[in-house]
Amino acid sequence: MAATTTDSPPATTGDDHRLPTRWLVLAVICLAQLTVLLDNTVLTVAIPSLTEDLGAATSDIQWMINAYSLVQAGLLLTAGSAADRYGRKKLLATGLALFGIGSLAAALSQTAGQLIAARAGMGVGGALLMTTTLAVVVQVFDDEERTKAIGLWGAVSALGFAAGPLIGGALLNHYWWGSIFLINLPVAFLGLLAVLKWVPESKNPTGDRPDLLGALLSTIGMTGVVFAIISGPGHGWTSGRVLGSAAVGVVTLALFALWERRCPYPMLDMHFFRNSRFVGAVSGGILVAFGMGGSFFLLGQHLQLVLHYDPLETGLRMTPLALVIVALNFTGVGARLLPKIGTPVAIAGGMGLLAAGLAAIAVLGAHGYNGMLLGLVLMGIGIALSMPAMATAVMSAIPPEKAGVGAGVNGTLQECGNGLGVAVLGAVLNSRFAALLPAVAAGAGSLPEALARAGSDAERSSISEAFASGVQASQLVGAGAVMAGGVVAAVLLWRAERRDR
Repeated sequence: MAATTTDSPPATTGDDHRLPTRWLVLAVICLAQLTVLLDNTVLTVAIPSLTEDLGAATSDIQWMINAYSLVQAGLLLTAGSAADRYGRKKLLATGLALFGIGSLAAALSQTAGQLIAARAGMGVGGALLMTTTLAVVVQVFDDEERTKAIGLWGAVSALGFAAGPLIGGALLNHYWWGSIFLINLPVAFLGLLAVLKWVPESKNPTGDRPDLLGALLSTIGMTGVVFAIISGPGHGWTSGRVLGSAAVGVVTLALFALWERRCPYPMLDMHFFRNSRFVGAVSGGILVAFGMGGSFFLLGQHLQLVLHYDPLETGLRMTPLALVIVALNFTGVGARLLPKIGTPVAIAGGMGLLAAGLAAIAVLGAHGYNGMLLGLVLMGIGIALSMPAMATAVMSAIPPEKAGVGAGVNGTLQECGNGLGVAVLGAVLNSRFAALLPAVAAGAGSLPEALARAGSDAERSSISEAFASGVQASQLVGAGAVMAGGVVAAVLLWRAERRDR
């Protein structure tokens, strides 16, 4: 089937105006999305192996995770704008190719520094994938089917969370850690072939000139802000490195906003932020990402380092969260509930359940898996309700011809939330852990290092208890942030809907 170029969104009514292969296109899009998510979730169960084999400290592990987020967050707006202008299919295929090359480099890394560099390279491909997948979904599906399509897109994203730890755990039980990156290669290759064959081309029909200054300012600004967030826990929030990076990022983003307001062909229309529906949805998305990013960073370590599960057992025990999301979205529960209860209620209720799940893991799962299981199920239900509603709200507030930029804004803010979650919840863990460590392990930078200094079973038990207490405190902070985000997002969306009536 030859790909065609779509200059406008499909008609909103009538089956005759719908792309006949739209569900096949959705499957291809989901495969591309799965490529990114497999890598992120596989990495969570590999942390102990990377710590041992590469001699990586806790700060190195955080950079292995966050180097990808840093580059991706810095480029998402630019990638979305480029996709709208030059073609979403072209950029989607390019992203898959770059992601595959970066994965190969990561698998062959010999040092922590090389792996961090490879992860940064993968972030370039990830930025292209994150913006184009959602933008293509918006272009291909009309208003009637879009919510269901976004729900399925979100369900496959959750499947990545489920499959990643399982695949990663199975590989780590038999092979070296580099194998977790090699699994991206066949997925990226198949996804690339499918995109070239079946995904129709679409772009902004107005043909605006490229906003090169806006792209430069947004990249520098977002990179500066995310770098400060990532560096804060290790170097201190008041250090010159962190404050200087944050200042550069904030000032550059302010210049970006001023330029975009005056530019005749802006990359990002600043009027989007006057839309309460858009602001409410992205605010909720940031704090969901905050809770999820930080919690997954902590959960894999807790299951392996405190409860002593091996990587495969850890992967199996993390799957209920994703399986609940997949089950609810594939059966269309979220898509059917959304028009009945409304977007504000769906987001507030979903994020309330997500917060309750995080709290359950913190309180009930500190010393065993049963409490974690309850929390993971609650989190899955909450995400299945709230995430499609938020994505639909964000994209419905953006003109279809700017779908790539809209997806870029959504992805950028969520990446910031994810990086902030890892940084802040990791800082809470480290500070609590350090405060509770017995004297024999004082100054240790990680749990394995602290355990190595212990001279008796009693000291090792005390160190493990200190780590578990740090995890509990971090999870409770994440639960509070998610709950606050649900309230803020619901209020803003409720006000927006009242004004629209």
